Amino acid sequence: MFFSFLLSGLLAFAPAARPLVPTSVATLARATGPLEPCKIFGSVYLETDVSRRSYCFGTVYIEPEEAFADVLIFKENNKLFADKAGLWADAPARDFADYVLLVVKDRSRADFSIHYTTVRSFAGCKTN
Repeated sequence: MFFSFLLSGLLAFAPAARPLVPTSVATLARATGPLEPCKIFGSVYLETDVSRRSYCFGTVYIEPEEAFADVLIFKENNKLFADKAGLWADAPARDFADYVLLVVKDRSRADFSIHYTTVRSFAGCKTN
């Protein structure tokens, strides 16, 4: 009985172990390594305000021509159907998105480029 009392006392006053959780998406992006555009799918919010760059997962350029884009994107209406690379569902706000990407106007400042397609089967990464 004494040992159970001692054990419960130690558990009550011992500090709880906290898991290490990154404070922002930008910290998570730096911790995991380089950005891989072929692994981005689900709900995506495209940010246009440059002052919020630190909250974004990466930068993207919307390519007007399909031939020069790195990833072809098909917009899904439902997030549940956006389950492969190139299938994105628009998020209504940054807080509800799986990925937040900053849209830049200069292609040289972007991590990768995208082009929107109207055919679902064409969506995905381009092979080199």
